[in-house]
Amino acid sequence: MILIRSILFNICFYIATTFVCIFFIPAFLLPRGVILWITRLWLGIVHFLEKNILNLDFEIRGKENIPTDRNYIVAAKHQSAYETLKLHHLFGDPTIVLKKELLNIPLFGSFLNKLDIIAIDRSNKEEAMKSIVEGAKRMQDQGRPIVIFPQGTRVAINATAKEKPYKGGTVKMYNHTDMPIIPLALNSGMFWGRNSFTKKPGKVIFEFLPPIESGLDDKKVMKALEDRLEEKSIALMIEAKQNYAYLEAPPTPKLITDEAL
Repeated sequence: MILIRSILFNICFYIATTFVCIFFIPAFLLPRGVILWITRLWLGIVHFLEKNILNLDFEIRGKENIPTDRNYIVAAKHQSAYETLKLHHLFGDPTIVLKKELLNIPLFGSFLNKLDIIAIDRSNKEEAMKSIVEGAKRMQDQGRPIVIFPQGTRVAINATAKEKPYKGGTVKMYNHTDMPIIPLALNSGMFWGRNSFTKKPGKVIFEFLPPIESGLDDKKVMKALEDRLEEKSIALMIEAKQNYAYLEAPPTPKLITDEAL
């Protein structure tokens, strides 16, 4: 049944995505707000398909940790494409730090560019850091939250931070703006694997953790971010396994201890 649901979802997903990209081509000539509306429409369609075909939904925890009076940086764990499809549900009008290559995807890349994201060239570290800092300052002026995936790519649920280390882009933004860092832990990879065709039913948990305090040096910021995200994400994956026995076995907290040795 999971395989059948996954096949049906993938067919509907690509049909819907192709239709939206082609039907709304004239919107490229219109203001950015129109593209934002179209993006939300598309994401709403995808969420409908997830709930009604895959029986997959999500829950948000820790909303009290999101600032309501200032701009902020969200440093999120990245296990799946699922969370990228929920960013506008979570934040309204966020900007996302992503690899520049995505802008080369026909039509889809044009939509991304129109949304005003922070695109970086990962092959050139110096230029990437420059783009991140300039983008962060621009978004601070616009009052839009910034979402960055500190490990730079989707990470399998059993991969450790040693195998996929945290990168310095988050700290760069932290140092060049007065925005706090809000860690976002999740367990999406338990249901929608990094490169998996099949998607499993259940409930993905997004949990916002307390902000990382200001005034820390680079090493302390990196350690605080890594420790909090890894520990809480593993806890959420263990919770998912307890609620849905058919899921893959998650990593154990022992991995964190081993990683620190």
